[in-house]
Amino acid sequence: MSGLYLRFYTIESRRIHHSQVHDWLLDKAKEMGIPGGSAFRAIAGYGRHGHMHEQHFFELAQEPILVEFILSTEQADAFLDVIRKEGLHVFYARFPAEFGVLGTSDTSAR
Repeated sequence: MSGLYLRFYTIESRRIHHSQVHDWLLDKAKEMGIPGGSAFRAIAGYGRHGHMHEQHFFELAQEPILVEFILSTEQADAFLDVIRKEGLHVFYARFPAEFGVLGTSDTSAR
């Protein structure tokens, strides 16, 4: 199948409506019926302002977070519209993806 890979970049301390941005994105996507999403902590990174964010034990709130989805173009457009309407300021990237499922759905089969 063809669709899009949609990725958001944020830091752990960012919030919207009393939720961390990465949690809000995942919850909103689930509400919209988007079939799956993941959030990952990055070891280090910097953004357009040039401020380096690195993983430190005492500064976990500044860790970079990546939130990603693989979805249809229509789902991505609808999701981005919801985010715009909420006024969330977040950097994103989207690019074409080919995806599918291989193998059997029986988890005991190897």
